[in-house]
Formats: sequence, structure tokens, C-alpha cells
Amino acid sequence: MSGVGDSSLRDALAGLVGVAGRAGVGAELARGEALALAAAVAESAPGAAGDWSTVVDGASVQDFFDAAVRGRRWRGAPTAVLSELIAAGSPERVAYARALAEVASAACTLGEPTMRVVGNASVAAAAQLQAAGAQPAQLGAAPATPAPRRGEEKTADPQGRGGTEQAGQAAVVAPEKSVEELLAELDGLTGLGRVKREVHRQVAVLRVEKLRVEAGLKSPTITRHLVFVGNPGTGKTTVARLVSGIYKALGLLSKGQLVEVDRSELVAGYLGQTATKTAEVVESAAGGVLFIDEAYSLTAGDNGADQYGREAVDTLVKEMEDRRDDLVVIVAGYPEPMRTFIAANPGLASRFRTTIEFENYADDELTEILTGLATAADYELVPAAVEAFQEILAETPRDSSFGNGRFARNVLEAAIGRQAWRLRDVTAPTTDQLRQILPADLTEEPEAERPEPEQPGAEQSEDGRAEAGQDSDQTEQGETA
Repeated sequence: MSGVGDSSLRDALAGLVGVAGRAGVGAELARGEALALAAAVAESAPGAAGDWSTVVDGASVQDFFDAAVRGRRWRGAPTAVLSELIAAGSPERVAYARALAEVASAACTLGEPTMRVVGNASVAAAAQLQAAGAQPAQLGAAPATPAPRRGEEKTADPQGRGGTEQAGQAAVVAPEKSVEELLAELDGLTGLGRVKREVHRQVAVLRVEKLRVEAGLKSPTITRHLVFVGNPGTGKTTVARLVSGIYKALGLLSKGQLVEVDRSELVAGYLGQTATKTAEVVESAAGGVLFIDEAYSLTAGDNGADQYGREAVDTLVKEMEDRRDDLVVIVAGYPEPMRTFIAANPGLASRFRTTIEFENYADDELTEILTGLATAADYELVPAAVEAFQEILAETPRDSSFGNGRFARNVLEAAIGRQAWRLRDVTAPTTDQLRQILPADLTEEPEAERPEPEQPGAEQSEDGRAEAGQDSDQTEQGETA
């Protein structure tokens, strides 16, 4: 039987598909990523899988959790379609971001939403709107979340963009950004000193190479493909997105979009199908950057790459050669496994010559990321809450499973949910009450928000244990990678 939750999601999907049509995006592609975003937002809500499944003909509970895994990356970063619309300067990019934000809001009505779902929706909506340069106004807010008031304040946005477009303003094609502007965005990111220096060096080398070729001088062929190594949440995806724009501004890529995938999106269920699947993914990234997260999973295992992973790698190497003039591939993951991955195939070793190391964030940098994410979602951490977060950081182990920027995002998502629970009996909260995150919101755990029993598709750590505060990598400085 159809309920309020699936009805709200249907309406939000219909609005999104309408915008997608105007933007020239296929309805099924837009609908698919929106359903994945909704599942990722609502995955902790009891009964959400059932409501979600009624929207997708023939879908199962497992399909819901599979979609949630795919969509987690978009809780803190723009979706794939939105990223491409932004890269292309589409006049529909803002409308599409708003439609995605409505999908995140609608996900709050699936099943019996937990307070964490409210936090997920708020942060996910802010990520889409900020990426498109939109002010989050006139948005159907998730339950118990404040109506946003500001959009022009500079924030530590994961994508390095400020929200400057006024609500109701006609969307226009954004002028292409220059290399200098994109490098300034890179320099404005929190931390990442070593990464910034290496990207600046890489840009200088590629710029001179291009000028030498244009002048008719001999120039060595310099591979543009990159290896990003580091722990989760250290900003790898954010930097990859900026690199795609920089390469386009240099004239090295025709489009400049970022296509982000992992093993599951390259490997098919049967031998012989993986080559086709991988080639299709590469084709979608042609003219831009293909970002492969946890790339070592293609060659991992006691006996090296399995047949499926080997087929994907062989196809990737061939496609990189065939499209060498208009494709950049960035592979990312933990340092040691990535070294093993590159050494596993001579074709990879010859194409990936530059490795950029992403270090863990310091406590003050994580605090800056948290406050920036809060501002982007139109929340404010009071000074005592900032101190409480610093105390949490001091007590948190920093092993290889630590989420860095994603840890900060997860803390904010949970805090937004606790704030909503704290205000549940306040009939007419003030604007300050709606915006402010208090120390109790970072530390207290209301009875109704105790961790639920593990569900199918729950996130797992490398040793197989369910993780309470980590997502699979994708997201950004407040995200992920």
C-alpha cells in the first residue's frame, strides 16, 4: 500500500525528471541517481526500504541497500549528473541541484525516520546546492530543520564554491573558470599543503609542455594520469574535481567533468561483460576525469587479481591508450595497497608516474571543516560546541580507519538530528534556536536515537565490523575521499 513517504518521493522524482529533461539528461539516469541519494539519506530509518521499494517497480529490500551504498558519496558531494551540468555550465544546474535537495528532503518521510536521517538530508541538500552555486532558499525543508536564511556567506565548502545565486534569479550559463581561479579554489581548501604544492607543480609542467607543442618545439610526452594516496576523508575527490576543471582550462580536456566509480561500477557479474561495462564507464568520462576509488580492489586477493578485476584493468589500460588525448584517470586509495595495484600491471606502471599523498587533517583543520559544513547548511556551532568537538577529536583514535573530513561530516549529521530531537517539544522555536548546534547535540544520544540493530547492507569496516561513524569513500573535505 502506498504511503506518505513514497508519495513524497514520487513527487520529488517527478520534479527532478522534469528538470533533467530540460537539461538534456535522460530520465532513467536522473531517476536512478536520485533514488540512490534518497536511499543513502534514509537507510537508517526502519521501514524505509519498503516505502522506497514501492517507488521502484520490482525492487527488493536488498536493492534499497545496494542503492544506498551507491548514493552515500552524494551525501557530501554533488551527484554525477549535477557535476556534469556544472562542468558544462548548464543553465539548469541550479534547478537540478534544488530538485536533488527536494529528493533529500522527501527521503525524510520514508519509513520511520530517525534523527540521523534529518541530519543526512540537511547536509546532502546543502552539498548539492553549494556545488551549483545556489542559495538554499524556497526549499522544502526536511522535518524539524530550519528554513535557510543566507547563501552568500563564504564557507569552507567541500567543492570550494561559495553560494552566491539569489533565489528566483534566472539561471545563466556560468563563464568558464580560468586556471588561476581554480588554483585559488584549491588554495582555499582547508589543509592539504603538500597536495596543493604538487598540483601547482603539475600544472606548471603541463602548461609549459602545451606551450612548447604550440610553438613547434620538441616536448616529452608527460602522462597526466595521477595516483592519490591517503586515508579516507582527506579530500581526494574534492581535489580530483578541481583537477578536472584545471585540465579543461588548460585545454587538455574537452569537457572537464568528473566521473567517480569503484570496483562495483566497473566489474560485471559474468566474464566477458566486464570489458563492455568498463568501456562504457570510460566513455562516459571521455573529455574529463575518471576517478576510481579504492582502485586496488581490482587487483586485490590472495592470488592477485581475479578474472573479473583483471579484465577491468586490461580494458582500462586499453581505453587509456585509445583516449590518451582527451581522458585523465585518477586512481585513489590507501598508500600501500595502491603501490601494489600500480605494480600489478605493466600498463598501469607506465601510465601512472605521479603520486600525490594526502595527509590526515590536524584537529584545527577538522574543526574548520566542521564549522564550514555547518555554515553551508545554515547552522551555527556555538563556541562551547566547537570546544566539545575538539574534546571528541582528542579522544578519537587516528588509525587507518579514521574518516578525517568525513568524520566531521558524520558528526554534523548526527548533531543536526539531535538538535531536532531537542527541539521536538518547542512549539515556536526562535531562528537562533533553529540554527544553533549546542554541545549536547554533539555528545548526547537520545533514547529514540540509540543505534539500531545492524541491517542488511550496513556499512562495514575492513575487518568486517559495522562502522558507526564512517561511510564508504567518496565525499569530500566534509565528505570523503
